[in-house]
Amino acid sequence: MIPFFETRKTYTPTMFSHIGLTCKDPVVIERFYSKYFGFKRARVIPLGDDQILFIKSGHFYMELFKAKEQSPLAEPKDDGYPWAGLRHLAFEVESVDAKLAEMGADAKIMLGPADFSDFIPGWKGAWIADPEGNIVELNQGYVDQVMPPQLP
Repeated sequence: MIPFFETRKTYTPTMFSHIGLTCKDPVVIERFYSKYFGFKRARVIPLGDDQILFIKSGHFYMELFKAKEQSPLAEPKDDGYPWAGLRHLAFEVESVDAKLAEMGADAKIMLGPADFSDFIPGWKGAWIADPEGNIVELNQGYVDQVMPPQLP
């Protein structure tokens, strides 16, 4: 007997779920994040001639939608748009330089690499654009502050 409902996960109310990206070509974006950041296809939701793609890496999901309109904004520069909203996605890597070398011409560097060792020894970052211009931060060596100031 096939169950009517799929098995459901147990959810923690404060668990991060996913980020949704609207893409000119979701499959191109899926290939980029799969090739360089280990994402795997988790689900495809068919919508007539269209589809929504879910890709995941560990417990982190991205939901990829097909764009219906052209963006009225210029592509972001440096580490992302300076106004309120999503600035960039970020991935921790073992070595920023090694990841950039691995990516070769696919690493469209927007800013950096930059050394932040004045703040955290060994902390380094670079910002690249994915195939559609979304800004992606690569960082190595970041660690949490031992006793961060409390929320006022």
